[in-house]
Amino acid sequence: MSVRLRGMQAGGRTGPWWGLLRTPMGAAAGAGVLVLVGLAVIGPAVWGGAAEAVDVDALRDGPSAEHLVGTDGLGRDVLARVLVATRTSLGLALLATAIGVLSGVVLGALPAVLGRRAGRLVVAAVNLAVAFPALLLAIFLAVVFGVGSQGAVLAIGFALAPPFARLTQTLAASVAGQDYVAAARALGVGRARLLVRHVLPNIAEPLVVNAALGAGNALLAFAGLSFLGLGVQRPAYDWGSLLGEGLNRIYINPAAALAPGAAVVLAGLAFTLLGEAAAAAVGLRATATRAPVPPAAPPPAVAPPGPDGDVLRVRELRVAFPRDGSWTVPVAGVSLDVRDGEAVGIVGESGSGKSLTALAVAGLLPQGAVRTAAALSVAGQEICDVPDRSLRRALGTDLAMVFQDPLTSLNPALRIGRQLAEVAEEHLGSSRADAHERAVDRLRDVAIPDPHRRARRYPHEFSGGMRQRVMIGMALMAGPRVIIADEPTTALDVTVQRQVLRLLQQAREDHGTALLLISHDLAVVASVCDRVLVMYGGRVVEELPVSTLLAGPAHPYSRALLASVPRMDADRTLPLATIPGRPPDPSTRPPGCPFQPRCAHATDRCAEAVPPLEPYAAGHRVACLHPQVGPVGPTTAPALEATS
Repeated sequence: MSVRLRGMQAGGRTGPWWGLLRTPMGAAAGAGVLVLVGLAVIGPAVWGGAAEAVDVDALRDGPSAEHLVGTDGLGRDVLARVLVATRTSLGLALLATAIGVLSGVVLGALPAVLGRRAGRLVVAAVNLAVAFPALLLAIFLAVVFGVGSQGAVLAIGFALAPPFARLTQTLAASVAGQDYVAAARALGVGRARLLVRHVLPNIAEPLVVNAALGAGNALLAFAGLSFLGLGVQRPAYDWGSLLGEGLNRIYINPAAALAPGAAVVLAGLAFTLLGEAAAAAVGLRATATRAPVPPAAPPPAVAPPGPDGDVLRVRELRVAFPRDGSWTVPVAGVSLDVRDGEAVGIVGESGSGKSLTALAVAGLLPQGAVRTAAALSVAGQEICDVPDRSLRRALGTDLAMVFQDPLTSLNPALRIGRQLAEVAEEHLGSSRADAHERAVDRLRDVAIPDPHRRARRYPHEFSGGMRQRVMIGMALMAGPRVIIADEPTTALDVTVQRQVLRLLQQAREDHGTALLLISHDLAVVASVCDRVLVMYGGRVVEELPVSTLLAGPAHPYSRALLASVPRMDADRTLPLATIPGRPPDPSTRPPGCPFQPRCAHATDRCAEAVPPLEPYAAGHRVACLHPQVGPVGPTTAPALEATS
């Protein structure tokens, strides 16, 4: 489902909800619902007397000038009783709809809050309930809850709940995969708050549209139960009970049965058309909730660094996915250290395991993935096998993440200031006003112009570069020790790239924050980082200082990557340098060195065992049996430096 915000301007009438009234179907449905509400409000006061007046001289009369659709067995005007019954029929149907929507949303949202096993039980129960026809389920529940209007309301409400639960589960699953939900998880937001603040607001419009459709179904269902004698009981009456009374004399006075039947059909049609018009007008877009704009909490205490000054320490990190009865291991034993205030880059082709390594460190792997590590610590705190609550504290304060696409990383239903302030409220215990003021300060730090006004805007009102600045500001909200930036400049032009890289560099200088930068762009890494890790086939094949990368790496794969960088002074008569072949499939990785099928220097020894990452020079380690020496090309390093 594509999620898009409504375009309603302050005080304007251009949003989709207003737009639905401009369509013929929407206008007709809106007018019909307004008429129903008006009748429900004034009906008993205007026609209540006629509806209860007994006329023994007009028992079971047919239509006449005095009684347009005739009278009942006590001489009471049938049309007046139909108009008065609008309040009961409409009120009970809307109450049943509210019960169905609320219970359905709760059931649909429970799997996201409960553990995996309990969540599966809830999903199985919902699937079983959806298999039954709603009206049959309502009749069964009406018998269980007892005859009467109260039992009928509960029966219809709970009969409507399973379809809403299924819809909520489907919509929530589509939203849960968005980057802004992953960003909230990286900031340590708990499951319940994640659901309420980031998932449900973005699926509200489809639920509202289906609630309008459900109201029409509830009207019909309630009339059916009353018609069968399971709903409203005498002396009270609604359209269904009036229809049942008129049906006994349908051959004598068909109008007495047609009037309540027409009321049921027209009311159900009005709500159904309203739901259809709403669906057409809003296109099932998620609603933009309006959060009040509040305004510095003191900066958080800096946690002590890990052993030897490492704020991020990873040892033998592996990520595995189940596949066809076996396991696929796209990250196969990554080890790395990031020291306090240091910038470390990870480079490699797509599929080398760079982003998956970052997600594993941040605890954001997709469902089904299994992470193992000999050690995984942030600022000295082990986070590999710790309870979720402790992990949230570490991820929300010591570690932050900046994702590749800022548009999907920000919640479209929340204002920018609210999203940033949530971090301070959740992890620093700041008041709403102080958290907002801190958010404004962070927007100012990342060079957002007029931050007080911009904090009141939604993500779609920002350019791509400004959204990425906002993501960096959000990452800095709780004063993290290390920021993981996963290709933060990929979707940006060169000018904006430079601004974003300068902000990351400034964050290191101003806050002493370490940086783990993931990129496929060697020029970006060369301009920002102190050290570089080259990944291939789910492993680190070379670790070296940036200066050595520019001068000439030792691993054949690193050298091939460097040679593939286009150069302004390259001979245009020659084809661009490429790396032959394709990266290995993690499920069919060859034995030995993962690069040996594509390596021009490979020998038989390379296919025997995976070479370990061993020291090659000062601060330089290589996993290769045949490391190379010397520069890759005479103009490669100047080209990288000029780009930076």
